[in-house]
Amino acid sequence: MATTSVRLDQALVEKATIMAKALNRTPPKQIEHWAKIGEIMEDNPDLPYEFVKQAIIAAAEREAGKLESYDFG
Repeated sequence: MATTSVRLDQALVEKATIMAKALNRTPPKQIEHWAKIGEIMEDNPDLPYEFVKQAIIAAAEREAGKLESYDFG
């Protein structure tokens, strides 16, 4: 994966550092997480945040092979 250096507002970096520590991420991964959520929310403005959050969790569970089949009956 290629990386690129960008300039960010210091207040954003400080907030990301605090949140990253609380959520066991690195500050760059926290900013990537926020960017992913922002991109999904902009592409789907009618979806509530909680739905987007659960969709991200479900995708991670699928990638980890942790999904169980659901019986609709």
